[in-house]
Amino acid sequence: MPPRINIPPVTRILLVVLALQSVLSAAIRYRQWTAHSEIVIPYLNLIPQLSIVYPWTFLTTTLVESNIFTLSIACATLYHGGRYLERAWSSREFGKFLLITALVPNTLCFGTMVTFFAFTGNDRWTLMTIAGTIPFQISFLVAFSQLVPAHTVTLFRGILSLRVPRFPLLYIGLVALLCLTPMLASASFFLAVYGLLTSWTYLRFYKPVFPDLDTSQQASLRGDASDTFAFAEFFPGPARPFVESISSQIFNVLVAMRLCAPFTAADISAARGESTFVPRAGSARAEADRRRAIALKALDQRLHAATAGSASRAQTAPAPPVVQTPLPSASGPTVQTQPNVTTQNPMTTTQTGALLGETSYNPDGDDSRNNA
Repeated sequence: MPPRINIPPVTRILLVVLALQSVLSAAIRYRQWTAHSEIVIPYLNLIPQLSIVYPWTFLTTTLVESNIFTLSIACATLYHGGRYLERAWSSREFGKFLLITALVPNTLCFGTMVTFFAFTGNDRWTLMTIAGTIPFQISFLVAFSQLVPAHTVTLFRGILSLRVPRFPLLYIGLVALLCLTPMLASASFFLAVYGLLTSWTYLRFYKPVFPDLDTSQQASLRGDASDTFAFAEFFPGPARPFVESISSQIFNVLVAMRLCAPFTAADISAARGESTFVPRAGSARAEADRRRAIALKALDQRLHAATAGSASRAQTAPAPPVVQTPLPSASGPTVQTQPNVTTQNPMTTTQTGALLGETSYNPDGDDSRNNA
């Protein structure tokens, strides 16, 4: 039998909905296609002038691709990125992340199209289709930039090496180039920019962090205050001072509007201790290993004490009396029988008194505490 492909539940649902909605959109376009008009589906895709009566399109439009090329890229992105992030964050947190990174960029793009129409009076802006998994794709790149900020990807057999935080801007540049072709609409560029800002803001300030049980990290810690996840890290070195000055001013405005909260001393100290947060599964495993080591050590001490006590009692016990058993024949000799004293220790000991087979489990960080 071929090996079963293990796909987490939320990722599996995304792939199924993406395939169904994309096939449905293609079938409708095929049936209504004409050479003189452009087919729009206002009850499936988000179109500012027509979809206002279909509010669910603010979510459904994200899982609709209009051609086989973008559909293939979307399936590969959701399959690999979705499996990784859902296992690292849990299905609930991953679903919340997807909901935010789909709804907020689509709403902001909707407002941008309406604003352009208000200034220009051109209906083309309000009849433009806002669709595609672009917000998800760039959000995954931002999430990877938080999880593995120091990871380097080598392309073209070592000719080009890039750190993971460089990919979001490269992706926006690629989308901008494709918007000049019939493959992507102009709204895709705004979806990419808003997807970057939305995902970074949520991960930086709002996403709950799973606490590490081996440290004194607060259970209610949110966001990521590490320097490796600053917004300027997405830009090349020469542009970072300029980006840092602008982002600091914007952050101060958001704090004044009470949309963001400044990081506390505990947040900064926790971020300096670890560049990224520790997944919940790993922390629970570390805590279980630490408790198991303590339990095994206590069990060994009890077995050692019990063995030493039984050995000392056996050495101090008096010898059993000699029993004379007469034989049936009166003329025969008297037989003296003495029971053999055999002392079986539960576990043999060495000359230093240590138990044979003593379990010694020292996880990382326990050696220093035991020697203290």
